Amino acid sequence: MLGMCRGRRKFLAAFLALLFIPALTWLYLSAGAFQEKPLLLSPLEAHSSSPLGRVGEQQALELRVRLVEEENRALRHKLSRPPKDPYAQRPQDVRGGNHSRTHSEEGTGDSDGQRNAAAGNASDCVQQPTVDKCETIHVAIVCAGYNASRDVVTLVKSVLFHRKNPLHFHFITDSIAQKILSALFHTWMVPAVRVAFYDADELKSEVSWIPNKHYSGIYGLMKLVLTKTLPSDLQKVIVLDTDITFATDIAELWAVFHKFKGQQVLGLVENQSDWYLGNLWKNHRPWPALGRGFNTGVILLLLDRLRKLRWEQMWRLTAERELMGMLSTSLADQDIFNAVIKQNPFLVHQLPCFWNVQLSDHTRSEKCYKDVSDLKVIHWNSPKKLRVKNKHVEFFRNLYLTFLEYDGNLLRRELFGCPSEADHNSENLQKTLMELDEDDPCYEFRRERFTVHRTHLYFLHYEYEPSSDGTDVTLVAQLSMDRLQMLEAICKHWEGPISLALYLSDAEAQQFLRYAQGSEVLMSRGNVGYHIVYKEGQFYPVNLLRNVAMRQVHTPYMFLSDIDFLPMYGLYEYLRKSVVQLDMANTKKALVVPAFETLRYRLSFPKSKAELLSQLDMGTLFTFRYHVWTKGHAPTNFAKWRTATMPYRVQWEPDFEPYVMVRRDSPEYDRRFVGFGWNKVAHIMELDAQEYDFVVLPNAYMIHMPHAPSFDITKFRSNKQYRVCLKTLKEEFQQNMSRRFGFAALKYMTADNNS
Repeated sequence: MLGMCRGRRKFLAAFLALLFIPALTWLYLSAGAFQEKPLLLSPLEAHSSSPLGRVGEQQALELRVRLVEEENRALRHKLSRPPKDPYAQRPQDVRGGNHSRTHSEEGTGDSDGQRNAAAGNASDCVQQPTVDKCETIHVAIVCAGYNASRDVVTLVKSVLFHRKNPLHFHFITDSIAQKILSALFHTWMVPAVRVAFYDADELKSEVSWIPNKHYSGIYGLMKLVLTKTLPSDLQKVIVLDTDITFATDIAELWAVFHKFKGQQVLGLVENQSDWYLGNLWKNHRPWPALGRGFNTGVILLLLDRLRKLRWEQMWRLTAERELMGMLSTSLADQDIFNAVIKQNPFLVHQLPCFWNVQLSDHTRSEKCYKDVSDLKVIHWNSPKKLRVKNKHVEFFRNLYLTFLEYDGNLLRRELFGCPSEADHNSENLQKTLMELDEDDPCYEFRRERFTVHRTHLYFLHYEYEPSSDGTDVTLVAQLSMDRLQMLEAICKHWEGPISLALYLSDAEAQQFLRYAQGSEVLMSRGNVGYHIVYKEGQFYPVNLLRNVAMRQVHTPYMFLSDIDFLPMYGLYEYLRKSVVQLDMANTKKALVVPAFETLRYRLSFPKSKAELLSQLDMGTLFTFRYHVWTKGHAPTNFAKWRTATMPYRVQWEPDFEPYVMVRRDSPEYDRRFVGFGWNKVAHIMELDAQEYDFVVLPNAYMIHMPHAPSFDITKFRSNKQYRVCLKTLKEEFQQNMSRRFGFAALKYMTADNNS
């Protein structure tokens, strides 16, 4: 009985304190004529211009107020607990992950967080839901076309950078994006990442009846049909636009699914512009929305519940009804999502605004955050993208550029404690690498042959259909950053399609993009395919680059060149005529284009064979490598070419390495040869072994333009071990040829071994 009375007295004292402390606080603030001002928590915000004395006084008052409020909150929390059993075991402290600040601005926090704050429950006292360590997070992205494929890589990098869970990306793509992203992820080889593709063209009929004025076109409506598109056993998914950048672990967003209550099936952030309020201009008529509406750049979808609610029927009926008055959508799927939510508000779980900080010109995004740590997802939801007018756009732009130029090879890290699914390609590669002898002096050369280089096909827009007459030819070449200046000149000399493999780092790829987009010559050419092979290792993988470019040839024939050669004007049409003249379709021929060189950086390029012969006689031009490597082109027989008027056949000789036009199905280059030396020689030997005839064209020519020596040729000249390894690889290649082609390949074994 005595203990019960003491407990009642304590409870009464605590209750009186709870009433008394706020009253004292109010009297104290009233007596000090306290004037409330918002706290500036972020260095992004401008500093106050009030006098120093007033600032100190203000800060002291605010500190006292916060202390009193903390005491208040602790006391209320204590009183809200059930009586403590003195004999019960003391529980362990539970530290939940994914702590987030709750904001009280209009539309900037979820309703649960606001109610908890109003009830005085600090977020630190509530155990946050977590994501299992190795739980797979599913992400869906609609991506179509060349530019969107390039943009989505930055999004993926930002997700991979922060993630600690396995990921499964679901891409709804057109054929172009699927080809690009499939090759990219196949060569990226990121552990614990799965990729699935869904044909967007098959979904067009589902949404094509909806008129849409948004720049995203028909693909901007495809998020509406994800319940039908994604696997039926997939229960939930995060849906993202391609212009998103993550600044935190995506698992934090995945954990928000645990907060969904009742019939909530959509997780969305409130729209941060006035679009749906209808007051942007006179006669502005937006689609119906709940208040400011919601932005669909980031969506949490509970797919299983949506299917039970007949989502397909729900959005279709809403769209049909609204289109009777609106005629078309202005913001694609977002308009229809909002119209559905207007009629069914219970469907939406409002996400805190930091999960979709929207950066178009007229958004209220700065009201969302007070500190850099608040930022979770940045959304460049404007056609102008990084050029938007925003208070803190420089900060956001720098964050975006960090991932844009980030070395994607660094993201190939294993997840600690999460075993990856069996990948036979990766396992075979690891097995092959394990079999290499690390003590071999040529180990680095041998390893390079098996290095998988991350590859981004069609980095820029490409649009070309080969001619229907079956004679079309694509120029194939490879280059690094130091040869970029040759691109415009080649485009002026060759009007046909071009396939280029560029060996660049992530940062250099962005430099190239800026260079290309600033060039009228390059931007006027839709028939040039640029394929980025990202840097890795210490050697220039010249033959891998050639193979990448060759595989993207869509014409029946290809002219195998190098980036530092300028073809004669009209060579494209001349080669096409030669296809018919020499019956290339039915015979195995390699048409040789004679190679010349100049030592002058400024050259009056010869417009005819007669003009070229004149410059040869004057010493302005020379046969290619006549003074360094005559064997490379000697079989072309330049003396005969001077007077030839008809194509003539030449025989293979050791070290022959001409530039040739061949059929698209000709053999690829041998990857064991990297850097400088024997890379083209081995390919020509392969053509000869497969019984290709070498035919020199009498009125064709190309000219090598001078440039600084490459890094690899410098290593070849200065490093004895480099030359020894090259000779070893050459001998192994010749032995391999002998095994493959038998007696016919004996001549390669006896060929001169000079390199």
